[in-house]
Amino acid sequence: MAGLFARGATATPETVRAQCAAIVHRGPDDEGVFADGDFAFGMRRLSIVDLAGGHQPFFSPDGRLALVFNGEIYNFPALRAELAAAGRVFHSSGDTEVILAGYERWGDGVWTRLDGMFAVAVWDRTVRRLTLARDPVGIKPLYYTDQPAGFAFGSELKTLTLLPGFSFDTDERALLDYFRFGHVRSPRSIHRQVLTLPPGHVLTVGAGEAPAIRAYWTPRYAPAAPVSDGEWVDRFRTRWLDTVAEQMVADVEVGAFLSGGVDSSAVVAAMMRVSDRPVRTFTIGFPDPRIDESGPAAAIAAALGTRHTTRTLELAAARDLLPVVAAAYDEPFADPSMVPTWYVSRVAAGEVKVALSGDGGDELFFGYKRHATERRIGRLPAPLRHAARAIGAIPPLPSRHLNAVIQRWTKTAASAGLPDGVARFFAKTQISAAGFRARVFDPGFLARAGGGDGEIARLCAEYFSDPAAISADTLEQFGLCDLALNLPGAMLTKVDRASMAHSLEVRVPMLGQPMIDLALSMPVHMKLDGRVGKRVVREAIAPWLPPGILHRRKQGFQMPLSAWFAGDFGHYAEELWRDSGARDEGIWQAAAVDRVFADHRAGKRDYSRFLYALAVYCLWRLRRAS
Repeated sequence: MAGLFARGATATPETVRAQCAAIVHRGPDDEGVFADGDFAFGMRRLSIVDLAGGHQPFFSPDGRLALVFNGEIYNFPALRAELAAAGRVFHSSGDTEVILAGYERWGDGVWTRLDGMFAVAVWDRTVRRLTLARDPVGIKPLYYTDQPAGFAFGSELKTLTLLPGFSFDTDERALLDYFRFGHVRSPRSIHRQVLTLPPGHVLTVGAGEAPAIRAYWTPRYAPAAPVSDGEWVDRFRTRWLDTVAEQMVADVEVGAFLSGGVDSSAVVAAMMRVSDRPVRTFTIGFPDPRIDESGPAAAIAAALGTRHTTRTLELAAARDLLPVVAAAYDEPFADPSMVPTWYVSRVAAGEVKVALSGDGGDELFFGYKRHATERRIGRLPAPLRHAARAIGAIPPLPSRHLNAVIQRWTKTAASAGLPDGVARFFAKTQISAAGFRARVFDPGFLARAGGGDGEIARLCAEYFSDPAAISADTLEQFGLCDLALNLPGAMLTKVDRASMAHSLEVRVPMLGQPMIDLALSMPVHMKLDGRVGKRVVREAIAPWLPPGILHRRKQGFQMPLSAWFAGDFGHYAEELWRDSGARDEGIWQAAAVDRVFADHRAGKRDYSRFLYALAVYCLWRLRRAS
């Protein structure tokens, strides 16, 4: 969706059609545009539910309100029944009209009633006010800009940057965030003039008004009354089956991504239990057995009886795909798994219009290795945590493997002396260390962008100034940061752009509101048990899967970056570094970056995450200049 509130000037349908044309991949089935003087908005539709009657914009019976939205509402039948009992007459069978009817009845109270993924725009023609709302955890994106030329919004950045009369400059703080974390942190975008509406927030703007933003939902731990571990497993299993069944509702075929890991296995196993026919599943494999999970995925598919498709992604093909994949994100985005995610989305889109994914399980149920690390560090006495930082003084060794191990230890040790789970979250999720950034960036750039001494404290103050208000448990502090920041900024952004590039809707049942509420009420030991995360998920789905599947080591959906940059791809990235103009733009200590390429090839340190981010950034610069 996209729109323009020119606030005094004319907003033409042609302008909004151009915005929508830029995101035709998000909705190739239908287009709708509405213009009302100085306001116009529209959308591109991917028809999933109510194929004939779901055209947007949708209007209230009196014509006062108009609505467009991107996403799906899973509990709309229950809301529809409630509204119908109160006297509302419906003229369609989908979720769009239900959102609008709910907004008429409950105002902004409707957003907390919706279980789904959504970015919604409501235009009130009488008072000439726009309302924007985004789902609680940020599954669907929503960008906006407020400039002298007007207020504009859209599902992707490209809907804004094409607008005449608007300016877009690089935000240096956002750029630093990108090289710290691999993505730009909300609410910023790579452009100084563009922000993202944070998850769980609503924005209103009228003629002559500055945008007003408030949170309608904030993630909080809400411990439930004590029950047995078995009861927690039963609650998870019951709620999980209900959630998956609800998210399978569609007027088109629904498939699933199957990686062979716990979460995707949980999705597919539940789908097969609630479906009356075999589910289509899709897996991407790699030639390198160290990162290939296609074998276990195929075994799970065979045991469950799915209609399974596997495609192998050659590393040379992945390298060649990188410019195309990176272009789908509109701004620098350096998650290494974006290439295989883009590829599996392309494969799935050839067969289905909707796929379920297991994303969100690691964040909700403490499935990452960093969660187990935080549990161990958080329980160490402060003197030991501070002493651990001495590991960082170990010099490079002759062995590439040993240097990589020492580098991982150094990162963990560097975070150990920090005071709480929030601070350690920011330290652990960085893709480059502060000392390294001081070597490769110009000091003036770092000072302007908020880097250097005290940057972890500044990040904590900006996002979670009172960790104790989150929880007394540092692991829960850490986990809430993962849920509120990394999940929407990294994982959900990756999946949304990669899937929508192929007109594929990906639903994430782990992030259904009933599952979120359950996770936030659950005791820590049901999530992380020793070094094993997602305990409750594993125990709930164990009866549905072959023995041994749930005990495999977590591999993730990663590319072999270190080997890539030690070989031909490293030379390609160096060419990008020079040809894009990045080397000469004045924010770098260029000779130091040149040494990073050389040191990585020599095996002195593994700089592949930084080099990957640099390559993607250079591709972005080249696209922007073209």
